[in-house]
Amino acid sequence: MAMFTMEGITKEIQNGEVQESLLKGVSLTLKEGEVTALTGASGSGKSTLLTIAAGLQPASEGTIHFNGERVSTMSQEELRALRASSFGFVFQSAHLVPFLNVADQLALMLKVSGTKMKRIERDDRVEELLKAVGMTHRKKAYPASLSGGEKQRVAIARAVIHQPKVLFADEPTASLDSVKSNEVMTLIRNLTKDGQITTLMVTHDQEMLSYADRIVTMKDGII
Repeated sequence: MAMFTMEGITKEIQNGEVQESLLKGVSLTLKEGEVTALTGASGSGKSTLLTIAAGLQPASEGTIHFNGERVSTMSQEELRALRASSFGFVFQSAHLVPFLNVADQLALMLKVSGTKMKRIERDDRVEELLKAVGMTHRKKAYPASLSGGEKQRVAIARAVIHQPKVLFADEPTASLDSVKSNEVMTLIRNLTKDGQITTLMVTHDQEMLSYADRIVTMKDGII
């Protein structure tokens, strides 16, 4: 089932006296339960497309639909609510809150997303996700004591704990070695399948493409 569609997406920026086209009429449909990988050289437009899809910056032209709603015409307040409730994000850096332990990082996301749960249900959900990413034994640890791979595991758990419909991952393995990269991508793929999530991932790492159901190559702002 198609859940997320982008049609005719363009992005133009003013660079001094020159107008640059970063995206040139890109159309893409994302499907539930699939990992779609965007790849291409630096400057090809893949990260720009991801951030527009996620509602983090506007397109110059084009339409975005998610679950029958037109995302591209939403107000900033509506976009914030949509991102909090239905989207999950994983970036190159884990961006963990330094003064919260691992379990509290996840509990905070449940609160931010507006997920209504009793405390015991919340605690069970946190425990479930920590088990899924192999971090139960580190639930009381703080970010400063975690390795890079452990931080990304926590970031992934945090990104999906509120059961989002779409997961956006921008170079999620860029700062990891090959072993940790494969662990992280296995997690993303498994969580996509088990949770019926629609995942859009940007990567320049050719080895990580084997985890994708579909590979979309971008060049000079087009697919």
